[in-house]
Amino acid sequence: MPDYPSGAAYAKRLAALLPFTQGPGQYAGGEPGSAAPPEGGVRLRVALAYPDLYAVGMSHLGLRVLYDAARRTPGVAAERVFAPAPDLEAALAADGLPLATLESHTPLPLCDVVAVSLSYELCASGFLSLLVSGGLPPLREDRRRRQQAGEGPWPLVVAGGQAASNPEPFADFVDAFFLGEGEESFPEALALLRDGGGRLGPAWRDRPDETLAGLARKVAGTYVPSAYAVAPDSDGALLAEAPVPGSGMPFPVRRRVVADLEAHAPPARPVVPVAETVHDRVTIEIMRGCPNGCRFCLAGYLARPARHRRPESICAAAQASLASTGYDEIGLLALSASDYPGLEALLARLDAAHGPAGVSLSLPSLRADTRLPGLARRLRSVRPSGLTIAPEAGTDRLRRVINKHITDRQALEAAGQAFASGYGTVKLYFMVGLPTETDEDVTAIAELAHRVFLLWRRTTSDKTRGVRVSASVSLFVPKPHTPFQWAAMESPGEFRRRIGLLKTACRKQITLNWHDPDTSYWEAVLARGDRRVGGAVYRAWQSGARMDGWGEHFKPDVWRQAFQDAGLDPDFYALRERGPDERLPWEHIETGVSRAFLRREYEKSARGEPTPDCRTACAGCGVGGCQGGPYDD
Repeated sequence: MPDYPSGAAYAKRLAALLPFTQGPGQYAGGEPGSAAPPEGGVRLRVALAYPDLYAVGMSHLGLRVLYDAARRTPGVAAERVFAPAPDLEAALAADGLPLATLESHTPLPLCDVVAVSLSYELCASGFLSLLVSGGLPPLREDRRRRQQAGEGPWPLVVAGGQAASNPEPFADFVDAFFLGEGEESFPEALALLRDGGGRLGPAWRDRPDETLAGLARKVAGTYVPSAYAVAPDSDGALLAEAPVPGSGMPFPVRRRVVADLEAHAPPARPVVPVAETVHDRVTIEIMRGCPNGCRFCLAGYLARPARHRRPESICAAAQASLASTGYDEIGLLALSASDYPGLEALLARLDAAHGPAGVSLSLPSLRADTRLPGLARRLRSVRPSGLTIAPEAGTDRLRRVINKHITDRQALEAAGQAFASGYGTVKLYFMVGLPTETDEDVTAIAELAHRVFLLWRRTTSDKTRGVRVSASVSLFVPKPHTPFQWAAMESPGEFRRRIGLLKTACRKQITLNWHDPDTSYWEAVLARGDRRVGGAVYRAWQSGARMDGWGEHFKPDVWRQAFQDAGLDPDFYALRERGPDERLPWEHIETGVSRAFLRREYEKSARGEPTPDCRTACAGCGVGGCQGGPYDD
């Protein structure tokens, strides 16, 4: 392995490159709240990696939570690294300088662990750019061969996150996946590796299979892809069949779930970015999971059962974070914030404590049947803003198909309450391409948005301040571990036709935004891929795929050629309805929700038959442990 510079020597060489890059501040480090070296010395150095730009990664709550958990683990140096933009990637390659962590400017080959957060499927090329820019061979087997030849030892490359719910497209690149919620499993794994000795100890250098097997046996939710035999199914899909004989690996692998959120306080001293980020505020997760059971929602099924933080814990976290950061906004995060018990009382407490100091409160989208007046007063007490409502579909019929428990009437009532509370902006979220959708369902989106505008015109006396009604349209992508995992996706061409219908139907008073059909198509390919897809991902990266979540960088032709070169048909993964008895590439990963339940939900969707939410009646999904009832305030 080359003698890489680190620390001050690395920072000096990097500084010579940054004037020729865009946004150099994102590579500087030294932000307030970033982790100091652990007391007693560094016994394990872990680089928490996000495979996208700093602006996105620093806004990702999951990365913040793992960073906080790692830096509270004795002897562990927790550091961050983000995928370089193409200009810095090229500059590093030309200079022969590897990507390094922000905290200590340690090149990735000198770290013990590189832990990657795979939050969305199209981060695949950013993941490979991060590894290669960091001086690491991207292919797991290549790292292993070179290590056995005397190079290294290479860091252990681990991964987790929502996109890892189907780990197979990433399996060629990763030594071990930590599946599910990481507040407990990640520190457990770091402690085990730390106790193995510096640079992961002789076991990792000489017996990597033994090290990984021990990790998987001792840390529940660990999936080591090299320890599982794979074989082609009848249709050619490459599936994980069973653990390699004698490996002692679990099968299936059960993802981890944190039973008690109260045992894991939100980060009290989050890092304050010095460069621009997508979300620059205190963010506190008030609730995990969702009781509503929307059939398209991967996050809702992965995060079962629904769990809440107590108001006292949320208020304490807000106080500590505001004091350590100086922010003037608190974002309360949840998949379905409307379902937090006692939400209005919580907002009142936070507003009373921090509103006089000019701190505002924000929430993600609200359910359309939420009682808004009290919430709206609290949310706009300091800084008036818009309100976001998510009907998801244009008609009541289609909402029954997807199990969205709202109606047109409720959506209009919510908009009316928003206007009465002084809001001048209402954002509506929809999806196009849902199973059983017709052209009438598509044009109904425009009609509902226009009815919201007309409601403002009828109910608002002060027309001088204007109104903005927007409809944001995403494209349906069938995801693993949901009832729609069997469904076919519409082709990009069909999506363009439906968006064209919607554009024609929308009046000029409505602002319409929509996702790119090609991006959504390739998201589906990667979401539903088997282990063969990893080879095509690597070919696409070699051919110039970079930062595919950013429209200006995305190159669909590169992806299509890469799949052609790999002998794979991407339509096989995205556009095909799966048979009821077909084995799926992700079924060796167990979420707790049974296959039988998901299949029943898929069949009910075809009949337009809703399932009550988890607070009303248990539908028997297999998870159990749901919380219900309000807190005493």
